[in-house]
Amino acid sequence: MSTGAQRRPLPSTFPILDKPLLPIHRHVYETNLQNSAKCHQRYLEYQEKVQKGGGESAIARHTQRNKKLVVRDRLRLLLDEEGCLELSPFAGLGLPYGDIPSAGCVTGIGKISGLWCVFIANDATVKGGTAYPISVKKQLRAQEVAIQNRLPCVYLVDSGGAFLPLQSEIFPDKNQGGRSFYNEAIMSAMRIPQVAVVCGSCTAGGAYIPTMAEEAVIVHKIGTIFLGGPPLVKAATGEEVSPEDLGGAQLHAEVSGCVDHFAVMEEEAYQCTRNIISTLNYDLPEDRELSVEQPLHSEEELKGLAPKDYNHSLDVRLILSRLTDGSKFQEFKARYGTTLVTGFAKIEGHLVGFVANNGELRYEAALKGSHFIQLCDQRHIPIVFLQNTPPCPALTLTPAQAESNTNGLKAQSSMMAAVACASIPKITVIIGGCHGADSYAMCGRAFDPNFLFLWPNARVSLVAPGYSGTLTHDEEEITAINERLEEESSAFFSSGRLWDDGVILPQETRKVLSCCLKIIKQQEYHISRGNRRFPVLRL
Repeated sequence: MSTGAQRRPLPSTFPILDKPLLPIHRHVYETNLQNSAKCHQRYLEYQEKVQKGGGESAIARHTQRNKKLVVRDRLRLLLDEEGCLELSPFAGLGLPYGDIPSAGCVTGIGKISGLWCVFIANDATVKGGTAYPISVKKQLRAQEVAIQNRLPCVYLVDSGGAFLPLQSEIFPDKNQGGRSFYNEAIMSAMRIPQVAVVCGSCTAGGAYIPTMAEEAVIVHKIGTIFLGGPPLVKAATGEEVSPEDLGGAQLHAEVSGCVDHFAVMEEEAYQCTRNIISTLNYDLPEDRELSVEQPLHSEEELKGLAPKDYNHSLDVRLILSRLTDGSKFQEFKARYGTTLVTGFAKIEGHLVGFVANNGELRYEAALKGSHFIQLCDQRHIPIVFLQNTPPCPALTLTPAQAESNTNGLKAQSSMMAAVACASIPKITVIIGGCHGADSYAMCGRAFDPNFLFLWPNARVSLVAPGYSGTLTHDEEEITAINERLEEESSAFFSSGRLWDDGVILPQETRKVLSCCLKIIKQQEYHISRGNRRFPVLRL
C-alpha cells in the first residue's frame, strides 16, 4: 500500500436514534430551560470580566506608555483566522486572594500556518504580568495538554516573575513554578516543538522560558531577558543600567545568543513565528470538504436537557441524538446495565465511543462500562464520557442493599481500572452532577482525560447540595455544609480553580468535541514522532 494513499474510514449504517421531545418531557424541559437561562447570564458576566483583562487603566498603560499590543491582539496576529479553542478562560476568578482574570495568561489551542498548536500567552495588564499560584497551575495544564496530545507549543512571554507574598505556593513544590521548565525539557526530548516570543519583560523565572525553547524570537525595545532587572542591579552594585543594555533584543540577538530571531516590531515577530511553525515536520492530509450529517434535532434543545439537578435528568439518549452525526448511534449492550448507555457514533465524521450516565452506576452498568472501554481501547477509538452521577452514595439499610453495594463497589473498581489503563484519548463532559466515586469511574479529572469540560449547570462536589445529611446527623452542621456546597459546587467555582478545561455552553458541545477530536488526531501526521531523545540544548 502506498504511503501517500489517503485513508478512508469504513462506511457506517448506524441506527437512527430518533428522540423527539414528547409532551411528558415538557415540564422538566421548561424547568431546565429556565435554569439554563440563569446559568447563561452568569456565563456572559464572567466572559465580560475576562475580556477586560486588568482593566481600562492597565490596558492604557500597556498600550500607550509601554507601546505593546494587548494579549488577544497578539493572538489574532499569530493564529490563523478560523478561531481557536481557549482553555479555562474563567480560571482565577473568585479566589481567596482576589480575582485574577484568566489567571493572568491566555491559553488554548489554535491553528498556526495550518497546524494545531498550544499557546501560552501572558497578559501583562493583569497585576503587571505577575505570576500567581493559579497562573502557574494554568501554564502547567497547557503544557500537559501539549504533552498528552503531542502538540507544538508557542509561548508569548511578558512576565514580571512570581508574586512574592505567595511564593510558598509558587516556588517549592513539585507541581509549582519549576515544573514548567522541567516540562520544557521533557517536551523537547519527546520531539514536541516549542517556540517562544519575547514580547515584554522576562524577569526571574520567566527568563528560562525562552532560553529553554527550541527557537526564540525577541521584539526590539520591548523584549528583555534577565534574572534581575535594573532596580536589583542598582541595589546590589549601585550601578545604573538601562533594560536594553542589561538584557534587550540587540544584546541577546548579537552577543549572548539567547535568542535566534530579532524583530523590529511585534507584527514582524508573530509573522516570524508563523514561518518557524511552517518548518515543522508534519505531513498533513489535504483539506477536503466532507459531507457531514447534522443531528435530526436542534442543538439548541440541549439547553432544556441540561438538568437543573439530578431529579430533573431526562433520558441521556435525548442528548446523544442532538450531538451525533445524523442522530445515529450503535448502542452496545442496550438491554443490560441500562443505567449506563454505551455505544458508537460519529461527530463530524470522527468515530467515537460514548459512555453516558443514565442513572445510578450499579453492578451491571459498571461491568458493561468496563467491557465497552476495553473494546474501544482494543480498536483504538476515542471515548466521550457524558457524566451525570447521583447526588450522594447509595444507602446501606438492609443486608440485601449491603450485598448489592458491595458487588457494585467491585464492579466500579474494575471500571476505574479500565478507564485508568486505557491508552486511547478520552474526553469528559460533565452535563449534570459530578459527585462521589461514580465520577472517578466516569473519567473525572483525577483519571487524566485529554480534555474535561463542564456545562454551566454542572455541579462538582463530594455530595450534591442538600444531601449532606447522608454524611452527618448534626442539624447545624448539615445547614452549614449545604450552604457551603451550594457555593462551592457550581461550575464557575470549579473553573475558577482550574478543576476543568473550561465551561462550555450545551449548544456548542458538538462543535467543541469535533475540535478536540481534530486536535487529538493531528499527532498521527507528525513524521518525527518516536522514542524520547535528548532535548535541544543551547550551548
